[in-house]
Amino acid sequence: MSTPLRLVLFDVDGTLVDSQGSIVSAMNACFQALSLPVPTREATLSIVGLSLPQAMARLAPDQSAQVQAQLVEGYKQAYHAQRLQQGVTSSPLYPGARAVIEALHATPEILLGVATGKSQRGLDALLEGHGLQHYFVTRQVADHHPSKPHPSMIETALAETGVAPADAVMIGDTSYDMDMAAAAGIASIGVSWGYHDHTALHRANRVIDAFEQLPQTLTELWDQ
Repeated sequence: MSTPLRLVLFDVDGTLVDSQGSIVSAMNACFQALSLPVPTREATLSIVGLSLPQAMARLAPDQSAQVQAQLVEGYKQAYHAQRLQQGVTSSPLYPGARAVIEALHATPEILLGVATGKSQRGLDALLEGHGLQHYFVTRQVADHHPSKPHPSMIETALAETGVAPADAVMIGDTSYDMDMAAAAGIASIGVSWGYHDHTALHRANRVIDAFEQLPQTLTELWDQ
């Protein structure tokens, strides 16, 4: 009996790349530009993974929709300016990420994808900067979907690849990723090196502490 086609979906910020410095800096800049109290680092990292409108609604709940929209645009501009100035050095890959991506990509029955709160422009620039643009056959971004944890990103990725939910796994560092996977009816693997405390990953089927553990963990999940 042949092995079914399988899909491994990755979150980006806090899972594939460590972009917290850029995220916090851009968030500080957009709040300062409007003379608003700057969120704490912890507060900013707690919303990583959400789409920007939802993130700003949580960070500035007392502000009007107009002000929240201004914060969204200010954040985009600040983050884009940083990327132009610093390139991918502002969002380095986590140790072991490239080797594992290459190994999974070399496995014929495994397809790789991305499900991220980043914009299409931001994701494309990041993948190109790291030379990873050819590895991911499906890329789901905030521009085209409701914010995580809505299952739309995963459902679209499954439809695009023709993979059954039982043969797909979401890899992420936040509760939003785990909740999105549960809503879509697929398994999930949490990573302990990201921006949410490991206690927030209680809905994950497994939690790993290093990228090198991912291939074996995937095998164990699929062999169940």
